[in-house]
Formats: sequence, C-alpha cells, structure tokens
Amino acid sequence: MAKRLYFFDEGDGNNKRLLGGKGAGLCTMAQLGLPVPPGFVITTEVCQQYYEAGGKLPDGLMDEVIMAMKKLEKITGKGFGDPKNPLLVSVRSGSMYSMPGMMDTILNLGLNDETVEGLAKLTNNERFAYDAYRRFIQMFGKIVLGVDGRKFEEIFEGEKEKVGAKFDTDLNASHLKEIVRKFKELVKKETNQDFPSDPIKQLELAIRAVFASWQNKRAAEYRRFYKIPDYLGTAVNVVTMVFGNIGEDSGTGVAFTRDPSTGERRLFGEFLFNAQGEDVVAGIRTPLKIDDLNRRYPEIYKKLVEIAEKLERHYRDMQDIEFTVERGKLYMLQTRAGKRTAQAAVKIAVDMVVEGLIKKEEALLRIEPSHIEQLLHKQVDPKAKVTIIAKGLNASPGAAVGKVVFDSERAKEMGEAGEKVILVRPETSPDDVGGIIASQGVLTSRGGVTSHAAVVTRGLGKPAVVGCEAIKIDTEARCFEANGTVVKEGDLITINGTTGEVILGEAPLIEPKMSPELLAILSFADEVKKLQNWANADYPRDAKKARELGAQGIGLCRTEHMFFERDRLPLVHEMILAKTKEERRKPLEKLLEIQKNDFKQILEVMDGLPVIIRLLDPPLHEFLPKYEKLLEEVIELRLKGTDPETLKKKEELLKRVEGMREANPMMGLRGCRLGITHPDINEMQVRAIFEAACELKREGKDPRPEVMIPLVGHVNELKVIREQLEKVAHEVMQKHGVDVKYKFGTMIEVPRAALTADEIAEYAEFFSFGTNDLTQMVYAYSRDDAEGRFLFQYVERGILEADPFQKLDRKGVGKLMKIAVELGRSKRPDLEIGICGEHGGDPSSIEFCHELGLNYVSCSPFRIPVARLAAAHAAIKSKEAEKQAYTIA
Repeated sequence: MAKRLYFFDEGDGNNKRLLGGKGAGLCTMAQLGLPVPPGFVITTEVCQQYYEAGGKLPDGLMDEVIMAMKKLEKITGKGFGDPKNPLLVSVRSGSMYSMPGMMDTILNLGLNDETVEGLAKLTNNERFAYDAYRRFIQMFGKIVLGVDGRKFEEIFEGEKEKVGAKFDTDLNASHLKEIVRKFKELVKKETNQDFPSDPIKQLELAIRAVFASWQNKRAAEYRRFYKIPDYLGTAVNVVTMVFGNIGEDSGTGVAFTRDPSTGERRLFGEFLFNAQGEDVVAGIRTPLKIDDLNRRYPEIYKKLVEIAEKLERHYRDMQDIEFTVERGKLYMLQTRAGKRTAQAAVKIAVDMVVEGLIKKEEALLRIEPSHIEQLLHKQVDPKAKVTIIAKGLNASPGAAVGKVVFDSERAKEMGEAGEKVILVRPETSPDDVGGIIASQGVLTSRGGVTSHAAVVTRGLGKPAVVGCEAIKIDTEARCFEANGTVVKEGDLITINGTTGEVILGEAPLIEPKMSPELLAILSFADEVKKLQNWANADYPRDAKKARELGAQGIGLCRTEHMFFERDRLPLVHEMILAKTKEERRKPLEKLLEIQKNDFKQILEVMDGLPVIIRLLDPPLHEFLPKYEKLLEEVIELRLKGTDPETLKKKEELLKRVEGMREANPMMGLRGCRLGITHPDINEMQVRAIFEAACELKREGKDPRPEVMIPLVGHVNELKVIREQLEKVAHEVMQKHGVDVKYKFGTMIEVPRAALTADEIAEYAEFFSFGTNDLTQMVYAYSRDDAEGRFLFQYVERGILEADPFQKLDRKGVGKLMKIAVELGRSKRPDLEIGICGEHGGDPSSIEFCHELGLNYVSCSPFRIPVARLAAAHAAIKSKEAEKQAYTIA
C-alpha cells in the first residue's frame, strides 16, 4: 500500500502532485533548516480515495493519524488532549496548484474546556487562551459543523458593542469566556449536539472537512476558471500550532520576496501584532506594513529577510510566505510561488535573467499570454478632471468603470447580461470569487494588499482598491457613503487600482504604454520564436500600430472594408448597378485612384515587409441597401404617392437588389467567382496595387505586395484569375520601368482547396488559412447563428471542448490544414504558409501552427505582443519535447 502520511523531514518537496503545494513547501523549508513547526502531510491520493469511497475516510487512515500524533507529541514534548501541556494543531488544505482561500483551514484544534485552562496556565495568559478557543469554535463550527458563520459574527460583534470594545483586542478574558459560552450554545441549537470535546474526534472531522472543501462551490468555480483538473484533490497538512496572539511580542504576517504589484526587489507584506493568520488574509483588521516589524523587532525582520532571500534563491522565483512570531521567535508556516500582477510578472522575470537566477527561455515561460493582455489595461487619463471621493490601497493595477453592485450573485447576473459592474464589499471572502470574476474590478472598505480581494484580483488581472476605510457601506440600503457623497447601487464609479483612488462617475481611460521590461520580454521572444507575427490591417493607421507592436508583415488587408467608406460607397453603388462595361468603367477609374492611395499608404508604412492584400471577397449586394429596408421605402412612397421620381429610382434599385439576392450568400457569387464573372473589378484592384508599389519603388522604397485571390475551391479558378491579373501586374511595372517583388497566392478556406492543395500550389506562391470560414464550412455552422443560438450551450454541456471559432479545432479543421501543408509543400517546397483568421492571436492555435511548420500567424494589431509570446512558448515547448524524445530514444 502506498505511503499515506509524510512528516516534513521526509517528504519530497518537489512532489506537489502528491503533497500539495503547501505540504511540499513545508517539507522543503524544514529540510533547508528553516524554523518550521513540526507536522505531517496526508497525501492528495487519500483525497481521491475519500471521494471514491463516497465521502468516507479510507480504512485504517485514522490509525495512522493517531500514530503520527504520538510521534508529534514526542517531537514537541506536548500531549494531544493533555490538560496540563496541550498540543494544538492546525489542519490546512493544500493542492498542487495554488488556490488561495478557496478551501478550508481549521486552527487551534485540540482545545476543549480542560485544555483551554491548561493553555492559560502554561502561557500565564488567560485572555490569549480563550481568544484561541473562541476562534476554534467559530472556525470549526462554520467549516466542519456547517453553522452559518454570520451567526457567530453577530454574537461576537454584539458582545463587542455591549462592552464598548472597538477592536477585537479590547475584549478581556471574561468577555471572551462569555463569547465561548454563547458560541457553544449556538452550536448546540443549530446541530442538536454538543460541541465535540474529544481532540481525536475533532481531528477526524476536520480532516474530512478539508477533503470535502475540495468540491465546495468557490473552489470548483476557481478551478473551472483557471482550468485546474478536478481529479487532483487536496492534501491535508497537520501542523503544530504556534501562536501570534499571545501578546504584543507576538504576531502574524504575510510577505512577498518582491513587490507583487510592481515587481520591485524588496520585501513586501503586512503584519499584525497579537493576531492569528486569518486576521491578515481575511481583511478583518487593517494590518501594518512589514516595515513596522523592522522598527519594533529589527532582529526578527533581519531573520525574515535572510529566509526570504534563501527561499527565493532555492526556488528561483518570487515567494509568498506566511509566518508567525510567538513570543519573539519566528516560525515559517508556508511558502509558495507568489501571485503577482502582469506588470510584476514581467519585471521579475526580466530582473531574474539579469541577476543570473534564470535563463531567457525560463523567463518567457513564466509570462502567460494573459499577462501581456493585462499590461494593455487602460488607465485613468491623468489630464482628466475627476472627482475623487475616497482613497484606499492600490492592490491590483489598472482602471475600471462600472455600476456599483454590493453582492456577488447580483454581480454575476449583471456581468453575464453584459453589464459592466464594480463589486463593492466590506471585504471579500472566497465565496465571492464568482462575483469577482464577473466584475470589472473590486472595491473593499477593509483589508490590506494581501487580503483575499487583493490576491484574487491580481491573479485575474482585474483592478482592485482595498482597505478603503473612507467608504461606509450599507449593504441593506445598497449604498455607500464616502466623505459626504452617497453612491447607490447602479451608480457609475471608476476605480484606479494603480493609485487606490475611487472616482465618482465614468472617468476617461487611456491605453497604457509598453514598459522597458515588457519590451525586453518581447525581445527575448523574438530571439526564440520560429513563427513570424503578422497583422490583419485594413488601414494605414492599423498597419502603423501593428508595426509599432512588432508585426513582421501584414497577413490580411481586406479591401472590401475600404469600399464601405462614406466617400467611396456612391462610386461602389454606381459600379455595381452599371448595366454595361462602359458604364462600369467610369466609377472603376475613380475607385482605382482611391485604392492606389490606400495601398500606397499601407505599403509605405510596412516598407520592406510583406503585405498580403485580399481582392474583393463579399458578394456585391452587401454594398447595396438591404432588400427589406428598400421594400419598406418603396411601399411607403407608393402609399404617399407624392414623389414619383424618387419612387421610380427606388423601384429600379429594389429590382436590381432582388435580382442579386442569394439563398446562401456565403456560398454564392463572391471571392474568386466574382473575379471570374466581373474581371474588371479584380483588374482595377491589381492595377491600383502595382501602381502604388511602382511609385514607391521609384521613390526608393521597398514595397512587397502579395495578392490574395479568395475562396478558391478548384485549381482552374486560380489558374484563370492569376493569368488574367499577372498580365496587369507586368503591364504596370513595364510602364513604370521598375521591378517589384510580388507574389500571387490564395486563401485556403474551402475544404476542397485543402484536399487538392498540391494542384493549387502550382499556381499559388503562398497559402493563407482563412480559419474563420474554413471552420464554418467544416462544421456546417453559420458563425453568427451558432454563437447566438447554441454554441455556448454546446461548450457548457461538454459537447464541444471549446468554441471552435476561438480555439482552433485540431482534429477536424486542423487535420485539413495538415493535409494542405503537406500537399502544398510537396509541389512547392518554398511555399509561404500562414493563418489570418482570428485564431492567429489565440495561444493554443498558435502552438498548433508552430507544430504544422507554418511561416507566420496573423492577428489584429493589438494581439501582436500576445502572439509574439505565444510563438516563443510554442518554440520552447517544441524544443523541450524534442529533447525528451531524444532522451527516451
């Protein structure tokens, strides 16, 4: 039978899968010789056995636990349940992946009416002993026995009010004894049983409760959001209690080895004197900065800094550590990789490369694509005049605007309905995680920068302002008051998580600029990646932004978007409605000059880089007024009978539009079919492209146009059109007396094109996968209808793993792409192949494109930094996979 319990001096600190992150960290710290309270870990495998047995502890487990407790008694010199020298323990969760606050913890376990007296005599501090006891009953009662936590709070706050205590620490031993009595009465009333006094029974129930917390609602929501597998389970850590609430020479704190908001290299954290761990992370009391510990106990602070540096060197990453000081002695309770903002993640990764702790490849893997997205967060315009009504702690950077909402369920409802909300709470708890995810940002009146709200929002990349004591929240009346200003639910506010400011109304937001560290990370990515990153850009301004963000080419310039401009649309109408070639020539000549200027600007911005320009793709009737709208106008004019001339024009237009209507426009007269039936439109566009390129060439520039012929399904379509258009290209170049580097190619968006890619490659110098349309055709989904009617339900019910329009379907669409790549390059080995659908900015899809050996991925300009990082990740993972395969071989 596999070993089920490991003491901290024997567990493998690298095996988070078995021991959970917390247990592995405790084992590592103990084995590094750091001051860790003795204890043991019950493995995650036992959690899996617990669920397999229908929520029962495996046979024999408690016998092993009792033996472990006897060993713990010998190590500590204390007795579990001994009234004279009681051993107390904490029972804490800990999964492979950090899930802060999502599962349950019980402190001070082992207390009862006898051991509390022993603890009081042993410490000569009756107040401390009863404070520990009331905390234990409250925590155990809520977590293990299922008593509503608010009822304990009501008793506690009522007693404070009754005796005039402002802070918890103002309560004396007598007050706490009364609270203990009332807590036990509450438990008896709610459960019909006395509070359990047998320490072994307490321990068994607590272990069960921690395992059960793996499947609580908040933990399940957190795992679903972060894609953490349900089967992993949690370990249970049984740790000897050390007490931060004995007196003013004791306390508890949380520290990060670097600033988790900015990444600055300094010890950052918070500390509370005369407190236990949950007081800091729960945000119940507003804590002191870690520097206060340095001022009062410099030796302890110095030791903490030494430990922090040792842990960071060992793990080669920023650590989040929990510690307790008991009567002047420092104990380490936890270490884990610290949650950090995107800004901090990038700075820490770059700094650690400079410091020689990690290599560039490791730095890149520590930055998630989502971090890059978060760094493109908006900020409050510093020039704007705003009304600041309060200021709290800047816990998570970025700015957000939304309607005030006071409870998480309401936030979820409104968020899912598409409304932007700011969740406002006295403090958040793990139960609020669903509401936080649905909100634009979070504002709390209590808590510090290591409180639950701060940690969770930083991980999500959402702005947060916490510990904003200036706001007085009335959850019953659904409003808050800040320095005389009353804000009601539904009112708009702006929170600035970078400065901690709360602003009345909607403040103007601006796009952020790239930091030197982000530029460094992206330069690391460029050194590693194999895929090039191109951009989809239809206008010069888009191309300029793309190039600024690192685009190495334009993968898709959609000419139809240019046709929709207000000054061109009348010419487009004239061109479409012309009855003869002669009639069509006049608007085409005007459009030629306009298009030439369009292309010249884009080619000039992208000088020296390839620009793929797609010829007109949509059906012509898309540029005309809608049939239904025209019909309404005609009927109205007929009924009025006052404007026969306008009526005649509208009737003629209606007739033309009716004649162009199609049953299925997506598969109708569009793309290359339009080019074959209306060659003069294609010829005009190609002439404009080469006129622009030749002018630039004569000006000493290096234009590199690539002409995309869309919607090819049969090689003969491409053959006919390329021959027709190549004549135009040569004619223009000959006229200008210059040679321009150019290519003709096609978009692979029709399944038949992928299956006959070898034939098509004879006439195409490049392929560009149009995965939006290819996905529609492979699935037989109309994207607009599918996403509006059933696709979300498909994903929710597990029929589809993901929306195939957001994450490339590797088994279906991907298989066609693989066939096309292999067939195309078998005919033309130097075939340039890329992707220009929206998948070009999706990290998972980019990884697949790397595996296929594509030359580039193309996405919207603002996704370029994300795509650069994703391309680097793909290259690094591919290299690691090759190494592993070689090692196995």
